[in-house]
Amino acid sequence: MGAARLSFMRMKDVGFWKLCGSGTGEGFTPRPNTAVWAILATWPDEETARRNCRETPVYRRWRAHASEDWTVFMSPTSARGAWSGVEPFQAEPDASPGPIAALTRATVKPSVLAKFWGRVPDIQNVIGDDPNVAFKIGIGEVPWLHQVTFSIWPDQASMDAFARKSGPHARAIRAVREEGWFKEELYARFRVLGDAGQWGGHSPLDRLERTAA
Repeated sequence: MGAARLSFMRMKDVGFWKLCGSGTGEGFTPRPNTAVWAILATWPDEETARRNCRETPVYRRWRAHASEDWTVFMSPTSARGAWSGVEPFQAEPDASPGPIAALTRATVKPSVLAKFWGRVPDIQNVIGDDPNVAFKIGIGEVPWLHQVTFSIWPDQASMDAFARKSGPHARAIRAVREEGWFKEELYARFRVLGDAGQWGGHSPLDRLERTAA
């Protein structure tokens, strides 16, 4: 991971980037999982993104050490908030039908760590039970303090329905607003353009294609 930072610092096409670890299971736990890692990077366009993810040495090294890898290519449609003090995504509204992805990122205040992680298992169970979610994972830059959630949905309506549903997720959102749990937060949505590789032996996007059929 440390060596990868040097590679990204020297990469001419990349914009904003972050290297993240994950938690155990699907990532929504405070216990790190040393077997699953994530790269988030922004690029000028999809062609540049695909070429760099396919050809640059750092991505090739990671793939050579991995038993499996999966890359999702996306275009931001909305974004608010900041990540490390910057606004990383240049969003362009797009109401086209098709799968969408949601990313939330927060720096959790140390004083509320116990409250935050006490809510996470219930939220994980709720999103896991939702029949519409095609993929979900929790990742982060620093264990416990910096948390990123990423999920993919068949369309805007299904994701909005989950967000509005009463339950642990809605209660956690209210607590964030009313009690000020986060020092910094970012919410972004993306149109899913395509993918490469596999997760669990197949592409998670295949599930969306079967559902649409």
